[in-house]
Amino acid sequence: MNDTNGSEGLVLTKLTKNFGSFYAVKNVDLNISNGEFLTLLGPSGSGKTTLLMMLAGFQEITSGDISLGGHSIVNLSAEKRNFGMVFQGYALFPHMTVRENIGYSLSVRKRSKAEIDTRVDQMLDLVQLQGFGNRFPRELSGGQQQRVALARALIFAPPILLLDEPLGALDKKLRIEVQSQLKEIHKVVGTTFIYVTHDQDEAMSMSDRVVIMREGQIEQIGSPEELYQFPKTKFSAGFLGKSNFINKDNKSFAIRPEKIDLFPAGTGKGDTIISGNVKRKTYFGSLLNYEVQTSDYGVLEVDVDAWRSGAQLQEGAEVDLCWLNTAPIQLTD
Repeated sequence: MNDTNGSEGLVLTKLTKNFGSFYAVKNVDLNISNGEFLTLLGPSGSGKTTLLMMLAGFQEITSGDISLGGHSIVNLSAEKRNFGMVFQGYALFPHMTVRENIGYSLSVRKRSKAEIDTRVDQMLDLVQLQGFGNRFPRELSGGQQQRVALARALIFAPPILLLDEPLGALDKKLRIEVQSQLKEIHKVVGTTFIYVTHDQDEAMSMSDRVVIMREGQIEQIGSPEELYQFPKTKFSAGFLGKSNFINKDNKSFAIRPEKIDLFPAGTGKGDTIISGNVKRKTYFGSLLNYEVQTSDYGVLEVDVDAWRSGAQLQEGAEVDLCWLNTAPIQLTD
């Protein structure tokens, strides 16, 4: 079968890749809906890029299946899968103009000049690079080059766009700008985006769903809100955002730093009130992070809005840490 279109989305069944006794990806089951923005999130070595390369057809699978539109595609070459691909390094042709780079995939598909010109104009509008068509990649900023790479990957209307750490080479401010642009482009084109990153903020800000990966397997899947508010494991709670981990009555719980209130000693209000001593206070502009030594739970982190923090809560201060009964999240491990 070489039909990679259909009403069904992308389905991964027991997908596995091993190198001898080492499993880079192991028994991954995943259904990705058409038009979804799904992010594979995890630390280095978690298997997310290997998984993406198997989807692209660049990495041979050991066992399992990949189907699109109800048809298996594991025996199709990367070219026949017809997926778009965007890498961190842009991979633009330096001797070609922006227009030539964007239109390249249509040129090799032998499309007419009129069609190529029309589609290139549409792509330049989509990525907001009107007027840049005759420039060369060296004349563009990093963010502009990445948008050219995105336009080139989308111009032939692929059913799926695979993005491997595409913003990794950009500085923080530019990354935030391009994140917003990517999300808007996804809404416009409606293409399925499968995005690989180790950056929590990228995953949270853009994704419909996030797949947290650990040692080649799926740790947890859900919307950013679900994963943040209801992590199931210590790994999920610790990797997506910050968490304090406490053990009580032989059970493990996580408490997000912003779910803890901080009061001067003797004035605390909440379902749980414990005393502590401020070890460290760090200013981050919009928020203050406190590290508080407690006798019951060791050092706990507390995040508070900077404008709410009283001047009396300095390092060394005696404080009450307070939270509601709904704040702790019980973990399975």
